[in-house]
Amino acid sequence: MVDALRAALASSSRADRPILIPGDVLDDDEATKSAAHLVDAAVLVPIVMRPQPTVLLTVRSTNMSRHAGQVAFPGGRIDPQDDGPLGAALRETQEEVGIDPAAVEVIGIADHYQTTSGFRITPVVGILPPDLPLMLNPHEVDAAFEAPLDFLMEPVNHVEQSVEWQGRDRHYFEIMWQDRRIWGATAGMIVNLAHLLSYGR
Repeated sequence: MVDALRAALASSSRADRPILIPGDVLDDDEATKSAAHLVDAAVLVPIVMRPQPTVLLTVRSTNMSRHAGQVAFPGGRIDPQDDGPLGAALRETQEEVGIDPAAVEVIGIADHYQTTSGFRITPVVGILPPDLPLMLNPHEVDAAFEAPLDFLMEPVNHVEQSVEWQGRDRHYFEIMWQDRRIWGATAGMIVNLAHLLSYGR
């Protein structure tokens, strides 16, 4: 599956690729209106190369001002000193969970994902060796866990939900792995990768 995902990411610029989710926004008009005010950010989608590959996810600290307690990929805003999204994703991963950038094999960069909280996120997909020691930053991360890649890529596990927010219906995806609720932007980026993977098969 990892090789298929690598191939799908490499061919993701083709015009006939599947329709991807642009973000957790309501419609194209809303996305266009807010695009000028977005903050660029990047996350690492860390695939752990076990016999059955998994994806490393974090649980954000309950003390965070944004998205406290939510399941997330390691990452954050792109700083001026970063070497673009790749540099930011690797730096933030090291800051949050203590993984050395040299341990990450980057296999591709996926499409931007726009959030209603004002971020344009670039997902960087990378491979990690198993059982790397983690050093969680207590100011940013309460916990880390792994979920099977094949489970996350299975469309039947992607449940579409809706909620009324600011007087309008908002639709988002939710993925339940054991007692972990993966939703919002993190789930949306997973669904996008699953779309690319199904296209590449």
